[in-house]
Amino acid sequence: MAAPLEIDVYYSFRSPYCYLAIHRLADMQRKYHVQIHLRPVKPLLLRGPDWFRTTNPLHFPYVMNVDCPRIAAYLGIPYQWPRPDPVINTLDADGVYVRAEHQPHIHRLTHFGILAQERGKGIEFAEAISTLIWSVEDWDKGDHLTNAAKKLSLDLGEMDEIVRRESARFEAEVERNQATLKDAGHWGVPTCVFHGEPFYGQDRLDILLWRMKQHGLRERGA
Repeated sequence: MAAPLEIDVYYSFRSPYCYLAIHRLADMQRKYHVQIHLRPVKPLLLRGPDWFRTTNPLHFPYVMNVDCPRIAAYLGIPYQWPRPDPVINTLDADGVYVRAEHQPHIHRLTHFGILAQERGKGIEFAEAISTLIWSVEDWDKGDHLTNAAKKLSLDLGEMDEIVRRESARFEAEVERNQATLKDAGHWGVPTCVFHGEPFYGQDRLDILLWRMKQHGLRERGA
């Protein structure tokens, strides 16, 4: 049997468009003979310090209140803006959002994603955790994360210990992912890379599937 086709998926746990793509990516891996590698990166909010100031002010209300809820309704999946936001922000004197110095969530989640990928469950972990973040109030409290990991036979306590102990290694992997995303010709998420070709956006998954079928993609069991 031929080896499965392979895709790299550059992913941020803070991106609504990543969440809107993840169920279809997981379904793709379940249905087709393809191996999808999760490549977590930092949100643009953390990669560019002036992101809030340089982005069109219409961007946020359109994404938050119009586009993402509409896509989620079309896909039939639950959706709400995360509470709490994985990236903590504050308002400055000009009423512009500024990222907080202390970020208790996003680095932990990003490193978790890398560790889950190392254990062969990257896409499954991203699907489970992103569903919590984007549909469950207070997703960070109680046993939500622990139980989601447990369903994948992952021990969140052990993962926490590992990412704390090896934080420098995980941060270096995040930087490598961001560098290879740039090398592939893009900067945003979700970006899928197949045979060096980038497919940016949750609305490019059908085109990605078409391209892979040109390369002999087949369903599992076929």
